[in-house]
Amino acid sequence: MLQLPPDFTVIGDKNRPYRDQSGVNAPRDFDEYRTTTLRHPKQPLTLLPQRLTEITGPVLGEGRVTAADADLTLAHGGEAQGQRIIVHGRVLDSDGRAVPNTLIEVWQANAGGRYRHAGDTWPAPLDPHFDGVGRVLTDATGNYRFTTIKPGAYPWGNHTNAWRPAHIHFSLFGQAFTQRLVTQMYFPDDPMFFQDPIFNSVPKEARGRMVSAFDYEATQDNWALGFRFDIVLRGRNATPFEGDDHDD
Repeated sequence: MLQLPPDFTVIGDKNRPYRDQSGVNAPRDFDEYRTTTLRHPKQPLTLLPQRLTEITGPVLGEGRVTAADADLTLAHGGEAQGQRIIVHGRVLDSDGRAVPNTLIEVWQANAGGRYRHAGDTWPAPLDPHFDGVGRVLTDATGNYRFTTIKPGAYPWGNHTNAWRPAHIHFSLFGQAFTQRLVTQMYFPDDPMFFQDPIFNSVPKEARGRMVSAFDYEATQDNWALGFRFDIVLRGRNATPFEGDDHDD
């Protein structure tokens, strides 16, 4: 079962209803990432009771997630442009045990760094064969796998000459839709790490947990490069998660 991080608790002070998640996750306010002030929750945490049917019943229902959902490269009768990649990994709990049947959703920019979103004004062309969204369920051993296109960097105006590194957004659902964790996967050796406020808001010792590893074993001849991204839900090796939804 996915759970909120242990430090994400009500502490009784109405002016500071949350503790920062020290050690792994980013603080609520990070000066270099200006919109954090607007993004984090300001009201006391509301706990939604989970009833028996929600905990024991299926989240999606049989057949709702298909193999086609895990291939982002084919859409609207054609193939997306860009470097084809395979992203795979495992979802683990704090004891290293596999977490099966977890819904993973991803969204990302296309190869030119543009999202298919009405609010994206970056003048890179939209790809008619790339929607930038996908989903998959982890198998019995916690494994997942996507086929997609490596996203491009894009400017986002957070500061002068600001560019976001290439990244893929990940959302993980637990046994109910009230259980959700969100993070971002980066690519190794990206030259934009040094000036990305989101990446640098995470404590230095934990940043590497958001960076995928090039996986030659997963690379397929004349077809796609492979990258591995394991996700740990809790504990000292936990993947840094976002405290609120992010669009960038």
